[in-house]
Amino acid sequence: MNVAPLSRRPLGCLKTALRQSRQQNALVCRSMATATATSQSAPGLARLPDHNFYQLKDSKTKKLRSAFAVYQTPMVKTEPDPKKVVKRLPRNAPRVPAEKLPGFLIPPPDPMPMLHATQIARMDPTGARTALLAKTRQGARPGDILMVTHRRGGEPFSGVCMSIRRAGIDSAVLLRTHLNKVGVEMWYKVYNKNVAGIEIVKRARKRARRARLTYLRQPKHDMGSVSEIVAQWKKTRKIMSTRGGGQKGGKGKAKPAKK
Repeated sequence: MNVAPLSRRPLGCLKTALRQSRQQNALVCRSMATATATSQSAPGLARLPDHNFYQLKDSKTKKLRSAFAVYQTPMVKTEPDPKKVVKRLPRNAPRVPAEKLPGFLIPPPDPMPMLHATQIARMDPTGARTALLAKTRQGARPGDILMVTHRRGGEPFSGVCMSIRRAGIDSAVLLRTHLNKVGVEMWYKVYNKNVAGIEIVKRARKRARRARLTYLRQPKHDMGSVSEIVAQWKKTRKIMSTRGGGQKGGKGKAKPAKK
């Protein structure tokens, strides 16, 4: 007598019962989500306050446990183009007049770009920081050596730019250098008010083929400390700024002509 089918039958029934229970749980979660979304019109449920603010109180202590606000975004109703809708219909489908075509709702535009633009205009009125992140020849690129100066004082931090994160007001650059023969990486937000300035010390010889130079962490490609390059750049800049000034070796200021 073959008893293999009889031994597998209870296991199959158990799998079927578990599958049905999972489906019922999914339906319950969906109904709960739709019920919360339509809580304004559902009878017997609390209506949305005028200020869209909910307070959750503890049932035992009757104290405020949490609170949250609900913001409603208005939907714009537009009418579809009759020509485009008719073209999408199959050949054998009956023609529908344009007056009976249903309209559809379009969500409002994303407000985050507008918010970022407002914050950038306030934090960078001259546009110098935005020009640093621009994808042009004047802007910084991965592989360049940058120097960040702090507004609160302290030594400027210099390093190789490994990555540039362009994220609106949260844009930042990742710099890597060596301090006491230890590799150090620092993220600096470009629009941070504590950052006094970011200068390009030395540009890369050629454009990097990657946007994130994570291979610089390997000993084979690590550039090490950039202090010597920064010191030479500061020396060159000092010579260029004092040439023609009133210091030694300069021609001095021109005297005013006598009448």
